[in-house]
Amino acid sequence: MKFLRDAKVYNKRVLARVDFNVPLNEKGEIIDDFRIRSTLPTIKWLLKNGAKVILMSHLGSPKGERLENLKIDAVQQRLTEYLDLSVVKAPDCVGKEIEDWTREMGSGEILLLENLRFHKEEEENDLKFAKKLAGLGDIYVNDAFGTSHRAHASIVGVPKFLPSFAGLLLEKEIKALNKLLKNSQRPLVAVIGGAKVSTKLKLFKELLNFADHLLLGGVLANTILKAQGLTVGKSVVEENMVAEAKKLILTGTNFHLPVDVVVSDDISGKGKIKVKGPASVEDEELILDIGPDTLSLFGEIIKKAKVVFWNGPMGFYEQEEFAQGTINLAKIITQSGAYSIIGGGDVLSILDKLGLAEKINHISTGGGAMLAYIAGEKLPGIEALK
Repeated sequence: MKFLRDAKVYNKRVLARVDFNVPLNEKGEIIDDFRIRSTLPTIKWLLKNGAKVILMSHLGSPKGERLENLKIDAVQQRLTEYLDLSVVKAPDCVGKEIEDWTREMGSGEILLLENLRFHKEEEENDLKFAKKLAGLGDIYVNDAFGTSHRAHASIVGVPKFLPSFAGLLLEKEIKALNKLLKNSQRPLVAVIGGAKVSTKLKLFKELLNFADHLLLGGVLANTILKAQGLTVGKSVVEENMVAEAKKLILTGTNFHLPVDVVVSDDISGKGKIKVKGPASVEDEELILDIGPDTLSLFGEIIKKAKVVFWNGPMGFYEQEEFAQGTINLAKIITQSGAYSIIGGGDVLSILDKLGLAEKINHISTGGGAMLAYIAGEKLPGIEALK
């Protein structure tokens, strides 16, 4: 794999696949621009080295339709603010008009292409569409780690036609995750919570093999508790994964489920809230957070860690009454002195609200891509650069 710092980009059209798939509110305003900020080092490097910068990204899931609310205008405005220079947006991402436009660009100029997924050929990995995209550049750069687990035209098709390099963000992501997987100091502690058990089970199995301690919360913990024969009441459980969870061999001393949980009969926080052992959950109750004894146990383990990987909240953090486990865990991790790697938008939003994001060593821009990489899967976008 070749990296951007080795590329000669002066006066070249550099077609950069970035990940500007940011969350928007009902007014089309950006809620969280972390992914945009994370790509700025690559964009600034290209500008400093005299490249003609063409940026391409998807936004949302328009599925081949041109949707007004998923135009990339808000991203253009935010980029202009951060870079303090004019960022021109094209009306489309392919076509002779756009190609002619790129050939007329001057060194140090930026062109932002319209949403790639307005064309269904993007997700279909259509080679003709990829060739049209490739016609806009002389050099291709992949800086979209968060989308590199997708075999889409702009990710795996374009590199077939252009000299290709990994951007600064992609390089940073790979190095940080390799530190977790290959060169970790010990003890290595992994904390896994949140929902989407089906996407995390392979990760969970992989972590069982190399983590010194694996701490579980959230829906994943609920599902495994149920698989172990415990009554979890009305707690959120991924039912179709219970049978799969029963097959796991979870007898090692490195595996830790909650020893106490916060339960209620009302997810809004208006009902009775109790702390009890996971074996005592009643039929009408929901497990909504880890309890204080669990937090204490997890805290003692984390304080001895050299590396901590965290993905997913410990409970229903959207409701203040059930956010304390996640909030206090964030404080423990940032105060531990361990090299910390965080993945997942939910955890990032919590850290931002607490003002703790700057204390994390590496925050991954990829959700599914990060989980796949740690689980040992080959990411199509990275393989395409090799």
